[in-house]
Amino acid sequence: MVNIATTEELTNLSTPELKNQILELVKGRDVESIKAKCDFYKNQLAPYVSELSRRNPFPLVSEQLSIVLGFWKSVWSTIPFQDILPGRINDQSYQIFHDDGYYANIARFAPGYQSKFWRIFTSILPAYDLMVLQKYGIKDEQWFIQNVGIFQGLNKRGKPLTVEEADDWFTKIVTTKFQGDTTTIDLREEVKLDKMDSSTVKKFEKAYLAIPQLEHLYIDDDFRLIKSQREAKQRPSYTIAVRDH
Repeated sequence: MVNIATTEELTNLSTPELKNQILELVKGRDVESIKAKCDFYKNQLAPYVSELSRRNPFPLVSEQLSIVLGFWKSVWSTIPFQDILPGRINDQSYQIFHDDGYYANIARFAPGYQSKFWRIFTSILPAYDLMVLQKYGIKDEQWFIQNVGIFQGLNKRGKPLTVEEADDWFTKIVTTKFQGDTTTIDLREEVKLDKMDSSTVKKFEKAYLAIPQLEHLYIDDDFRLIKSQREAKQRPSYTIAVRDH
């Protein structure tokens, strides 16, 4: 693991070196609790984020829209929403941006998959795939995000969810359900989740019915550093994402 650098040392690093150090710092930490990750950000990661954001080559949202298109993978995040469900498989979690103004966060969940002991008992259970579908654009020179749908699927655990399969699912949903005016969509109807317990559904409703705020502190062709908030009074969350393809 890299040592925590001083401000002067960070300033002297090249941008590729700085990005690599950030990736080394967060390696293996995405499985930690939200509290542990927030403490880690405050105590160790924040100076790196501050220095990298100072170097953002594309500060304007209008410049970022074309760069963000394609497939991304979150390598570390303090977003609580990601871990509402247990068993998220990091290597089968994707964020996909299409050029039609839609993007999707898609993840496979398989509780027990990390434990060799519990894997024996859970291997016969299906995997749970979840898609959170959103629209994106620009409003008042800022990213404008609109939640438009949550979709579920059950699949075999033994067959991994690839980014190509996730993209096909995303494309099919948009083509079949969202060719009209999304402003007429009843979000409370779209958040009906029949494969979850009522407590989890309430957590999803609270997150889903909010109006998300998103800012790229840094973005280039293969690395994104994102600051987001579900609502103004919520603490900011930070996500590090890398290009998947």
